[in-house]
Amino acid sequence: MSANGTGVDMKDVELTEVEQEKEREAEKEVEQEQEVELTEVEQEKEPMTGGGGGGGEAANGDAAAAASSPLTEKNGSVNVKIPDEETGAKFTGLSKEELLRVAGTPGWVRTRCALLALFWLGWLGMLCGAIGDVKAFSENLTGLQQKVDPLSKLKLKALVVGPLHVAPADDPEGLDFNKISPDVGNLQQFRDLVKAVHKKHMYFILDLTPNYNGNQPWFSNSTVTTVAEQLKSALMFWLKEGVDGVQLAGVERVASLEPSLWADIRAIVQNRSDDVASKKVLVGVTDRGSGPEVSALLNSSGVNLLLSDLLRSTTANVTERAQSVQLLYSAHNQSQLAWNLGGRSQGHLGSLVGSAGVKVHQLLLFTLPGTPVFNYGDEIGLLDQVHTHTHTLVPQSPTSLPQEEREERASCLHVFKALAELRQREPALLYGDFLLLHANSSSSSLAYGRAWDQNDRYVAAFNWADEGVSMDLSHPLLGPEGVLVLGTSSGAPGTTISLATVEVGPGHALLIKVPYRS
Repeated sequence: MSANGTGVDMKDVELTEVEQEKEREAEKEVEQEQEVELTEVEQEKEPMTGGGGGGGEAANGDAAAAASSPLTEKNGSVNVKIPDEETGAKFTGLSKEELLRVAGTPGWVRTRCALLALFWLGWLGMLCGAIGDVKAFSENLTGLQQKVDPLSKLKLKALVVGPLHVAPADDPEGLDFNKISPDVGNLQQFRDLVKAVHKKHMYFILDLTPNYNGNQPWFSNSTVTTVAEQLKSALMFWLKEGVDGVQLAGVERVASLEPSLWADIRAIVQNRSDDVASKKVLVGVTDRGSGPEVSALLNSSGVNLLLSDLLRSTTANVTERAQSVQLLYSAHNQSQLAWNLGGRSQGHLGSLVGSAGVKVHQLLLFTLPGTPVFNYGDEIGLLDQVHTHTHTLVPQSPTSLPQEEREERASCLHVFKALAELRQREPALLYGDFLLLHANSSSSSLAYGRAWDQNDRYVAAFNWADEGVSMDLSHPLLGPEGVLVLGTSSGAPGTTISLATVEVGPGHALLIKVPYRS
């Protein structure tokens, strides 16, 4: 009690006022520091475009198109124009003063990092290796476990393994999702494999396509219901065994014939827990090959990633493929896009595009926006007629092969590793905007850019024709020239290249780095 009987100690009042004054001074200092912070590291994390995929501008330096685009640059910053809503209340967000009061504080930084982690949880940029035939790759699950370490050195972030379950071809009565086929191993070997994969900080995705040895993934229309019901309980079993995701082929069939069952399947995998660390991924596989079809299935199926025949389509030309990529990028978040050539049923990359085209298509898959998925052996140009266990993803060439073939495999592996390393460290390649620069069916040539805020840009140029081609790849978001990073033909890395006249030899591809200019 104070002397005046008020119950308030004047010393306490004085101390409180001093503390408040100190807090006000500290807040002013923080606000001044935040003015600087907002223009530095945090600004670099902001995407160059708004929305989900954020389509890039089309081709050949059309300044008028760029001027009308919502994306513009000035003094090293990125301005995004958000169209006003025609109806309803407008959300104006935080004012600059409100933002400055919180931006840069430890809590704000932690929140932004958490949101960034949640956003990219959709597996964006995850380099996936698919091992559909375990026996051909390593004889059994134990053999596969022994190859996990060399697989991790290829910068793989996820392995898609299997199917492994018992499923006699076209025999739904013999289907047993919960039992591993004895010719590849047993449950304990599977558990050891999953642990080994996780120890190398990779994700393990199990392919549970029901009728993987037969003609139709879900046997027939009349069996979809019973098979889907069996799958539901099997999903619970395998998710408890530690798998990080599930892959299913023929998703369009079960999603259309049994929408309620498909919703249950999705819920079991995707909504397993509110804990971020235990979120699972659902990967779909379809034989659809057009952009609109793939886009529609992405919307209707709700899978996290969708592998399709878009890049394998024999009916589409270069321009149509480029338009399909642009459509998917514009309509969907990059975290939903996956790119593949080859697979368990389609064969290896080398057999599909020819040995000479392996490195060109490696560059294509690594530089498209989304997740690249490679079949085992694609990194060395493995051909389908080779089935011995020595011809695997392990980065070593069998000494029994002819010298020329060993050298070609080593060359393919070198390009694969270089691209994997580059993609891992370059934001533009990992999650940058996609800028379609050139697509010409008559000359079988394609070029696009990848750009992420104030980081180096990259330009990928391809020529599938039998003669050389010259492309004008000028674009307002790119500088006038770049340096060669990687080429499948002659040309020393570091060579300066004018983007107004990019020369690409027949059957070759180039990757060009364009330094960011403020």
